Amino acid sequence: SHGNKEVFSCWGIQLAVDWFRERGHTYIKVFVPLWRKEHPRQDSPIADQHILEELEKQSVLIYTPSRKVKGKRVVCYDDRYIVKVAYEKDGVIVSNDHYRDLQNENPEWKWFIEQRLLMYSFVSNR
Repeated sequence: SHGNKEVFSCWGIQLAVDWFRERGHTYIKVFVPLWRKEHPRQDSPIADQHILEELEKQSVLIYTPSRKVKGKRVVCYDDRYIVKVAYEKDGVIVSNDHYRDLQNENPEWKWFIEQRLLMYSFVSNR
């Protein structure tokens, strides 16, 4: 990941969005858990958080639901959102996740994920 697994890098998300825009793509969606809007904590650092606000204003970023129950964060299973939207829009999934559980759940999604999963790495902010 762009943050070297040490920090959640919003700049990395912006780089990915820009990469697709530069190639003429106009329907781009980024899914991020709602709790990423919160003030960063030591155990979950985030860099350049303002980028999320900008991407949300551009209707690129979608926050997936999360809430606190008895002081503990409860998040939805956002992988399902990602795969469902990509499948319905005949798009690609940009992720280093293999989505194996969802592949086992739905044969159509299995084929789609196998064909449309684009894994990535960053080298010198590219």
